[in-house]
Amino acid sequence: METPNKEMVKQEQLARFAKALGHPHRVAIVQFLIKQKECYFGRIWEELPIAKATVSQHLKELKDAGIIQGEIEGPRVLYCINKQNWKLMQALFNSFVNQCVCKKDRCCCDDDDDCCC
Repeated sequence: METPNKEMVKQEQLARFAKALGHPHRVAIVQFLIKQKECYFGRIWEELPIAKATVSQHLKELKDAGIIQGEIEGPRVLYCINKQNWKLMQALFNSFVNQCVCKKDRCCCDDDDDCCC
């Protein structure tokens, strides 16, 4: 079993990723960037049905959470998925959602036929 501090760090990171993805526009931005063959160098608000005024705030939230990264190239910013953090996010979410919720001694809402593990 992991130490409480390590577990807490993982929980905090998972919550940070989840919060950053907690808005449909941010999910749309991430999906857009995933589909690009290379880092995107342009005006995302021209590609997605998101107001220009809100795009920068959403990009900031995603960048602060470490899901995307951006580099300034002249007057524009080059955006792409932060691959290292993406792998971490995958591992944290997989670990979280793959926990077995089926317990022998549960007393409410149990239906053994719906057990997922």
